[in-house]
Amino acid sequence: MSIPTSLKDLLIFSLFMMMVYLFFFGDEALIQTIGIALSSDGKAVFILFLGIFLEALPFLLLGAFASSIINVFVSEKAIAKLIPKNPVAGILMGLVAAVITPVCECAIIPVVRRLIQKGVPLHVGVVLLMGAPILNFIVFGSTFFAFQNHPAIIYGRFIVCILAAIIVSAFIYLFFGKDRVLKTQREDLMNGVQVNVNKGDSKWKGILHHTCHEFFTVGKFFMIGALFASVAQLYLQGSAFVQTAENTFQGTAVMMGLAYLLSLCSEADAFVAASFSKIFSSHAILGFLVFGPILDFKNTFVMLASFKIKFVAFFIMLVTIVVFALSIIVGNFLI
Repeated sequence: MSIPTSLKDLLIFSLFMMMVYLFFFGDEALIQTIGIALSSDGKAVFILFLGIFLEALPFLLLGAFASSIINVFVSEKAIAKLIPKNPVAGILMGLVAAVITPVCECAIIPVVRRLIQKGVPLHVGVVLLMGAPILNFIVFGSTFFAFQNHPAIIYGRFIVCILAAIIVSAFIYLFFGKDRVLKTQREDLMNGVQVNVNKGDSKWKGILHHTCHEFFTVGKFFMIGALFASVAQLYLQGSAFVQTAENTFQGTAVMMGLAYLLSLCSEADAFVAASFSKIFSSHAILGFLVFGPILDFKNTFVMLASFKIKFVAFFIMLVTIVVFALSIIVGNFLI
């Protein structure tokens, strides 16, 4: 291993340890002390970045741990038995799995990646990738409390998500059904090493080892995305783009763009969306609530760490078009 690579890994590890320490032991005084050398804008970006990171940290760990459980305990044969061979039945199975998977948009990526490696069809993985951050019961609860006086938004969010997942997965099945879209990562090569219980190894040690690798592989890309999202949150507030709110099409496009740049966690984005509901149309709010949990700045970097660029570019383009169209159409019917 070269010296630059070692220094890079050491820097990333040190940053992670600092963030983990702040998560468990940090307070306002400590944060202010760390930011004392920064300008006022620098402090604001640092605080926003810290908020995004600490909000997502438990879910990143959850996703890495779930990926490791799948890697160690779930066999290819078991996956093959659970997933129907019929594409339509597979999509329906993916939607059911999304409802009972309480993870956010970043945590679900390593889980889906591991499931695809275990034999889950790509189009089923895409359903889980799109559906889990929105359809799970935690997000339903936060959406209900944020829009309890506007039930059409609550139902509209989940209807648009389900329809979008079905449409996008169908296109993925047609265009990428037989392609290999996953990148090969260092821990993938380590998976060939079998756990030998007779030598003192155990499956739980394997889980711990794999969780660390998965967490740091995903986490370093997440940190880059979170930094850009923090800058966006600071400088886009009060932007002239808000003047487009009166136009349904422009307003929906702007809110989807804001959802991408702000990179809010799906468990909390409904409350932010509610704050825009007096300015933007319900169509735009639906676009914000569906597009953000599927695609945002930070999870784009996480996706690029796991999937090939060609697939990621196609996925982003397709999701953008489908969610925009469905937000307008469903919005017209429900609102």
